Amino acid sequence: MPDIHLKAVTNHVLDDVTLTVNDKELLVLLGPTGAGKTTLLNAIAGLVPHEGSVFFDDVAIDALPPGRRAIGYLFQQLALFPHLNVEANIAYGLRSNGTSEREIQQRVDELLHLMRIEHLAHRYSKTLSGGEKQRVALARALAICPRVLLLDEPLSSTDMRFSKHFRMEFRRLQKQLAITTLYVTHDFSEAEEMGDRVAVMHQGRVEQVGTYQEIFFTPRTKGVSTFIGEPNIFDCDYVRPLGHDFMEVGVKGIPIVIHHHENRVSKIAIQPSHIMVYNQSPPGPDINTLRGRVVEVLSEDFLLRLTVQVGEAAFLVELPRDVGEEMEVAVGKELFLVLRLRWIKAFTGG
Repeated sequence: MPDIHLKAVTNHVLDDVTLTVNDKELLVLLGPTGAGKTTLLNAIAGLVPHEGSVFFDDVAIDALPPGRRAIGYLFQQLALFPHLNVEANIAYGLRSNGTSEREIQQRVDELLHLMRIEHLAHRYSKTLSGGEKQRVALARALAICPRVLLLDEPLSSTDMRFSKHFRMEFRRLQKQLAITTLYVTHDFSEAEEMGDRVAVMHQGRVEQVGTYQEIFFTPRTKGVSTFIGEPNIFDCDYVRPLGHDFMEVGVKGIPIVIHHHENRVSKIAIQPSHIMVYNQSPPGPDINTLRGRVVEVLSEDFLLRLTVQVGEAAFLVELPRDVGEEMEVAVGKELFLVLRLRWIKAFTGG
C-alpha cells in the first residue's frame, strides 16, 4: 500500500495542507465542524478541484479521474443504493470496473464473510439497522481492493454501543488488510482509540500531527488546545509507586494518586469538565480531594470557567452556569475539587 503525500494542497477551504500518511498507517483527521476534514478527503479522492499535489508514494495522482485512483471511500451518509440488495451494493464498484461475474461473486462472498454479514446478502438497505448498513458500506468500499481507504465520520449516526464495537472490529480489520487509511472524526476519544497518529485541523490548516499523547499533552497552538478542551497539564515533581498499578505523583507540592501501569510518568492531565466541585468537603475517602480558592470566573455561553488556586497550582474548572450560580461561585470563594482516578491521564514521554 502507498504512502500518501499532500504538498501545499489549497482550495476554497484548504489552506496550504502538507501532510504525509505512512504506508499501512491509520491516521485520524480530527477537528471541529468546518475545519476542512471532508474537503481534504475529497481532494485526495479527486472529487474537488485544488492547487498543490497529491502523491501516492512518489507518483502524482492529480490528473487521474476518481475511478482510477484505487480509493475506497466510506461516506458519512453511507449512500447505499436502495434499489439494490446487499450483494449488489457490494458488487457495484466491481461491475463498474468490468470485473468478470465469477470474480465478482468470489470477492463479494469473501467480504460477506469478512464483515460477518452473510445472512444479509439478499436484504435491501431499508430493512437494515444502522450498524448493518455501516458494515455493508464498508464492504462496498473494500470491494475494489483499494490502495487507500477514506472514512468520513463513519460513526456519527450510530449509538454508543455499536460505535465501541465497530471501532474495535475496524481496527482489527485495518491491521489485517494493512491498508493506508484516513479516518475523519470530531471525537477526540475516538481518535485516541483508533489512530496510529492524529492530525488536528483548524480553519483549513493542519495545525499539529503526532500521537494522541503528543497532541493531548503538548498542544502546539491555541486552536489545538481549545479543540481538545484546554486540559490542565502539570509536570510531575516525583513518582512514588503504591502497588497494583497505583502511584503517587507530586504536582507543585500536591500529592495526587493516579492509576498507571508504568512507573515512569513525566506529566499528568485532566480536562476542566472532569473535575468535580463541591462547596464543602465531600464524604468518603479524601484521595485527590483538593482545597482551593477561586481566583477567576469567566462566563461562556452556558458554562462558567473557573480558575481555582490550590497551593502553587492553578486548576481550570468548567461548570454548567446554573450549577455555578446555585453554588454561588465567585472570586475568593473556597471550593473543594475532586480528581477522579479514571479521568487523570498520564504521559511517559519527555
